[in-house]
Amino acid sequence: MSSLLNALQRDMFNPATFLGALFYGLVFFVIVMLLGRLVRKLSKRVESHFTDVTGIAFASAFVQVVVFLIGFILYARLIPALHSLGTTLLAGVSVVSVVLGLAAQSTLSNLIAGFSLVLYRPISIGDSVQLSTPKGLVTAKVEQVSLGYSHLRDTDGQEIIVPNSVMISSVMIRMDGKKNQ
Repeated sequence: MSSLLNALQRDMFNPATFLGALFYGLVFFVIVMLLGRLVRKLSKRVESHFTDVTGIAFASAFVQVVVFLIGFILYARLIPALHSLGTTLLAGVSVVSVVLGLAAQSTLSNLIAGFSLVLYRPISIGDSVQLSTPKGLVTAKVEQVSLGYSHLRDTDGQEIIVPNSVMISSVMIRMDGKKNQ
C-alpha cells in the first residue's frame, strides 16, 4: 500500500505522466479561475467611480481572456507531451484564422467599430442623438454601447439596436450639444 502511495505521489508531481499533467491542469485551472474572479471584482470596484463603464467592461473582459491564454500557454509549456502540439496548433490556427476572418467579416467589422466607439467616444451613455433608421429620422437616447451593438431608446420607448459598424459610419446629430471628454 505504501509503495502505491509513493508511486502516486511521485507521478502526481511529474508533468510527464498523465496523473501529473492532470494535477497541474487542475492547479492551473484553479489559479486562472481565481485570477479571473479577481479581475471581475476589481473591475466592479472601479466601475462604481465612473458613469460610462463601457471601456472598463471591455478591459475587464479582455484581461480575463489574456489571463486564460497565458495560463494555457504556461500549462502547455510545462507538459512535455504538449510541446509538439504548439507547433501544430500554430499552423492550424493560421489557416483557421483566415477562414474565420472571411466568414465573420460583418461581426469583425462590428467589433472593430466597437473598439473605435469605446476608444474615441463620439457618443456616451445618456446622449440624445438623431439618426436615420428604417422608420425614418429618429431621436433616441443612448442606453448602452457594447463592442458589437449600441442600444438606444426612442421617444416612443422602443429599443433601437444598431450594429456598431453602422453606428460608426453613419452621420448622427447629438441633440443636447454637449461635448464628450
